[in-house]
Amino acid sequence: MNYFKNILMLAVCTLLASCMADSFDAPSTTADKVFGNPSLTEKNVISIADLKSTYSSVISNNGMKQITDEIQIKGTVIGNDIEGNIYNEVFIDDGTGAFIICIAQGGIYGFLPVGQEILVDLKDLYIGAYGQQGEIGTPYTSASGSTYVSRMSRFLWNDHYKLIGSNPSSVTPEEFDQRRVTDASYLESHCGKLMTLKGVELQAADGKATFAPDDGSVPLTANCANRNFKGISSSQLVLRTSTFADFAGNVMPEGKVNVTGIFTRYRNTWQILMRSINDIELAQ
Repeated sequence: MNYFKNILMLAVCTLLASCMADSFDAPSTTADKVFGNPSLTEKNVISIADLKSTYSSVISNNGMKQITDEIQIKGTVIGNDIEGNIYNEVFIDDGTGAFIICIAQGGIYGFLPVGQEILVDLKDLYIGAYGQQGEIGTPYTSASGSTYVSRMSRFLWNDHYKLIGSNPSSVTPEEFDQRRVTDASYLESHCGKLMTLKGVELQAADGKATFAPDDGSVPLTANCANRNFKGISSSQLVLRTSTFADFAGNVMPEGKVNVTGIFTRYRNTWQILMRSINDIELAQ
């Protein structure tokens, strides 16, 4: 009796194993994952400087407008969300200027690393600004009823860009000209660019203070701490760090430092967004 019971159980197990094996999907390969829209071709590519010029009134007035022309831009990724200080955004630069693209997706650095060149089809997307910082995305209406350009869905974004090539060594920061910290034309042309502020001191650095503490010791705006530099007015330039950044709890270095980051603007104030903790170093 036990002999026949064992034979029956063996047959059932074999059948189940066969069915389970059939139900498993084949392992996915890299080829299964398509990033971007490979069918896009270059046509009517304009420079970022021309894009800013064409929509200057929209940007300067913090407005919003849908792009109806068949135009494209092409640029290299200079900043992404690799350490959490930049969120749902990627910055690209084509040599004439830089711009923010807002995307509702995490882990952007995985498929858009620094140095990746992309082609972006702008037709039907929206251009606008927040604090006069130009952005590309889709409309968003806040709880208070304000409407502005914000993050587009990752599915929409996937249809609007194409990967071209990657050259990380091509991305080098420009030195920020401290003499032009209040120059309106410099602010307009250079906002969004990757730059380095050299030989400055963080005002609150004392060997204990961290970049973005979340304990109430530092005022926060939108979960970010603005840190001042000695000798530079906080209305002119600040170091802005999210409490969600991987390095938010790192102790700020004392003494003179060089700070690299994306130099965004909020109205007439420069805001430096470090991409990683490696973007700050002791000055030589």
